[in-house]
Amino acid sequence: MNKRKNILQVFEHSTLRIGQNYDKVRFEEKHFNALAKLNQLHNDKYFTLRHKSIKFSQYVGVIQIDGLTIEILPKIDGASSDESLWQQVLIQMLKATKRLKVNKVGNANVNKQQIHLLDIYFKWFLSEIQLLVHQGLIKQYRVSTGNVKALKGKLEFAAHINQNLIHKERFHTSHQVYNHDHQIHQILALALDIISQFSTGTHLYSKCKQVQANFPEVSKIKASKDTFERLSTNRKTRPYKTALDIARLIILNFAPNVSSGKEKMLALLFNMNDLWEEYVLIKLKALDIEGLEVKGQESKSFWNSTSIRPDIVIHKGDKTYVIDTKWKNIGGSKPSTHDLRQMYVYNEYWDSLNALLLYPALKTEEPDFIAFEGEEKHQCAIGKLNILNGDKLNDKLGDEIMEWFS
Repeated sequence: MNKRKNILQVFEHSTLRIGQNYDKVRFEEKHFNALAKLNQLHNDKYFTLRHKSIKFSQYVGVIQIDGLTIEILPKIDGASSDESLWQQVLIQMLKATKRLKVNKVGNANVNKQQIHLLDIYFKWFLSEIQLLVHQGLIKQYRVSTGNVKALKGKLEFAAHINQNLIHKERFHTSHQVYNHDHQIHQILALALDIISQFSTGTHLYSKCKQVQANFPEVSKIKASKDTFERLSTNRKTRPYKTALDIARLIILNFAPNVSSGKEKMLALLFNMNDLWEEYVLIKLKALDIEGLEVKGQESKSFWNSTSIRPDIVIHKGDKTYVIDTKWKNIGGSKPSTHDLRQMYVYNEYWDSLNALLLYPALKTEEPDFIAFEGEEKHQCAIGKLNILNGDKLNDKLGDEIMEWFS
């Protein structure tokens, strides 16, 4: 664990205990209570609550609450405990899987541990808003309902009689207006407000206030998952896509008053199993091999409306291979019986020659494909693949996997 001012860096599956100092940063009961509430809101998937302590799971990312920032980093057992290395690994994996766009954040600052994931996402969002303002913000039509001094649009008769009985000069109408005060800008303004709350006292606060000053005043809204799902987009709003994607991430992971009614929390957490699967899939799809077709989460009906889907299916000519990725340290042990049964079924349903259980490692070990008992055609193996190339992710990962199959 390491501290940068009020920042704790911990690794996945590690534990924080109430009342304990971690390099002079104290993990307090109020932090524990807020994290417990967050976990409850997400079906207890992020942490395991123990007596006066909290144990992290496979979720990595960043949580900020009551002035404390906790950055949860991935790590392979036996590897270096250098937080800056694993922070880079996480950033590179988020970038490769399109969950993060790191252009001008400044790798020098990252390497010196002067920045964390919230900074990166905040700066990315602020840069997107600045670009939109520079290009020119769009206007949209919307319906405005209220009192006006000139009759226009549709007269809302019941409301007009109720409110303007003694104000003959006013009209209660519904009419269209064309301006910047529409839902897209209201969502972006909400995200800006959240960033201003969580960047107070940091180098990004003044930039956030500058962006807010150049952004038009719009109506305040409360946004939920349904708000984003119902959001109408078109050709004119295409430049807003990245900003809206980041705003969605920030807004839906913001939990005001999550603990005792005063602490506010922002949590950006990612499942390392999903990141590992997506990274392997992207590297395989990037290969320029004739006749190669790579699919992720290809589904087939199994039983009574139940379907099965391996993580990755590879088709090369008339041959098929199946991969299930596992972000965990298997060491010298064997895979679980459940995993082997699963690979057997995948082989049968996809008529696959070889099924591979793929694990991250610090040293590559070529798989030994062994046939299932009573089978000659279908085989399964454990693949351990070195994910690092110095202080970077292994960019040749896809090539190495295809060499195993060939």
